[in-house]
Amino acid sequence: MSTTEIDTIHRPSVCPHDCPSACALDVEVIEGKRIGRIRGAQDQTYTAGVICAKVARYAERIHHPDRLLYPLKRVGPKGSRQFERISWDQALDLIAQRFLAAERDHGAQSVWPYYYAGTMGRVMRDGIHRLTHAKKYSRFYGTICVNLAWPGVVAGLGKIAGPDPREMAKSDCVVIWGTNAVATQVNVMTHAMRARKERGAKIVVIDIYRTPTMEQADMALCLRPGTDGALACAVMHVLFRDGLADWDYLREFTDAPDELEAHLQTRSPQWAAAITGLSVAEIEAFAKLVGETKRTFFRLGYGFSRQRNGAVNMHAALSIAAVTGAWKYEGGGAFHNNAAIYHWKQTTLEGRDLVDSSTRVLDQSRIGAILTGDPEALQGGGPIKAMLIQNTNPMSVAPDQTLVRQGFAREDLFTVVHEQFMTETAAMADVVLPATMFLEHADIYSGGGHQYVEFADKLIDAPGECRTNHEVICAIAKRVGVTHASFDRSVRELAAITLRESNLPALEELEKSNWIDVQPDFETAHFLKGFAWPDGKYRFKPDWPSAPFGNIGLQGPWRSMPAFPDHWDVLENADEAHPFRLATSPARSFLNSTFNETPSSRAREGRPEVMIHPEDARRLGIAEGDEVSLGNGRGEVRLHARTFEGLQQGVLISEGIWPNHAFADGKGINTLTGADSPAPFGGAAFHDNKVWLRRTVVADC
Repeated sequence: MSTTEIDTIHRPSVCPHDCPSACALDVEVIEGKRIGRIRGAQDQTYTAGVICAKVARYAERIHHPDRLLYPLKRVGPKGSRQFERISWDQALDLIAQRFLAAERDHGAQSVWPYYYAGTMGRVMRDGIHRLTHAKKYSRFYGTICVNLAWPGVVAGLGKIAGPDPREMAKSDCVVIWGTNAVATQVNVMTHAMRARKERGAKIVVIDIYRTPTMEQADMALCLRPGTDGALACAVMHVLFRDGLADWDYLREFTDAPDELEAHLQTRSPQWAAAITGLSVAEIEAFAKLVGETKRTFFRLGYGFSRQRNGAVNMHAALSIAAVTGAWKYEGGGAFHNNAAIYHWKQTTLEGRDLVDSSTRVLDQSRIGAILTGDPEALQGGGPIKAMLIQNTNPMSVAPDQTLVRQGFAREDLFTVVHEQFMTETAAMADVVLPATMFLEHADIYSGGGHQYVEFADKLIDAPGECRTNHEVICAIAKRVGVTHASFDRSVRELAAITLRESNLPALEELEKSNWIDVQPDFETAHFLKGFAWPDGKYRFKPDWPSAPFGNIGLQGPWRSMPAFPDHWDVLENADEAHPFRLATSPARSFLNSTFNETPSSRAREGRPEVMIHPEDARRLGIAEGDEVSLGNGRGEVRLHARTFEGLQQGVLISEGIWPNHAFADGKGINTLTGADSPAPFGGAAFHDNKVWLRRTVVADC
């Protein structure tokens, strides 16, 4: 019997996953108990009926037979996956006992609540801060995603905002730079392809390997990792050289155009070609296209946030639109994220009135160093003795996995993981709690890639004894002695208060319409009333230390950051011992470590592989499908080689994130990634690794 012949209704929802699209969804709910197909909502104009295949198949994830259903307590060695079922009361009592003991013996800051973006729902993601602040636990500094991109945006614009992303459909040229949108932001392609179909627009794609997005391009530029700034500077050099710079716009809206022009005199296409690996002809053609096509929309992605020089590269790429004056036109300008338009204020939700500024703030990306007792990472304080982890899987996704693994293996570390599946982090826990999925609770959302505030209601009951993040936080708070009124609020109450504090539409209005467009007017979005600085000027000459980005202090070699757009060579460059540059790029069927448990996603991805240029493979005697080892000073991993012409020689790409156990030696790709803190405000340079590669030699039995 088909779903159309039984009790099937369609209900609205919102994709909660860590993606700027936050797609509006149309969900089949079958007999009120399970879901069927998920589609994009046709009447939300950014989603426009299109979603990624992995979310369309969400029924296999939410109804997966391996979902966690009951609280579990570890009874074997850490990582052995030996657990016994316990009741919620037993689990919560044990958690409270161990958290209170850690606080008594080592101080409140020995407890570190740790979370991230497994859900982008405001209530379910951010409520963990309320417990942190109320108990004066160690606070959390999220660095694993935006820290190497957003500072580059705010250094120029003064805030994180830009043109209406739907304007891509009104462009004459769409430049998709640093994102594989076909795999990671499918709606970007919806609007770019519409511009091509309706306006004959050209699509330019700039990336470090030939992705499915690049296959859709009219002009495809495949450069060396971390050299985007050099390309951007050469483009601007040509714009000034050939009279394609908009001097009227530059005089009115930018801070130092004459100094920029002088600075770029030596940043020629020949100079950039030697750095990027592109040809002079490619650079000249790209510069001519964007210079002569004023209605050019630069869609700048999160690839910029994966290189140690990402902030400088982002600012350089962003600056091109100011030189051409593309901001003046509908369908022109540059866009990365719309975070600033929402004005979120989460005082009640996060318990910001409870913050004690004397408590330390620990860096998410340095979890390995923190858990293994590095004094600098611990900011001179005592060790972490207890953790509560929600919405993230650091045993797979955090950099420098050798240290992460050592840290979680500590017998004196008490770890609680609230999860949907037995992830590798959950396997290292002392207590595992079963979590709901997004269709099993209500929440409010906003899209970084668009301009909608969205509401999603609970559609079905959760299986077993799964509980929401909110329920877990409130239950722990009660048992550890927190009496603050915010822990007595319901999800809807917190959502309503958060909307009211943020001067956004009321929850009742949002519930009726499902989503509300808060896009600023054209002149504001295009900064035609001035950029978000006191003088209203776009800053070619950024003041990096003062960039308005929330942080815990300047980090890395920030003093040497260039005064103007440039190629800033602070990369982990290849050397004689490590002749390759490795990027750990997103896989189309996974989202970080989410979806790597679903059969269809695993089948589509196959196995952990590394792409290598055929000439490099030939030189090393490596054939298609050979098992190879990659290594550097952080560790070594084993996976299979795939020869691929769509990258430059000396560059390797491994798409993931696969579970560690999918690799031959049980060590995942983030064994090779570094956890140092890049300038100016930290981050995680996942695509910036030097490695050696060799064919694995398997000893005879």
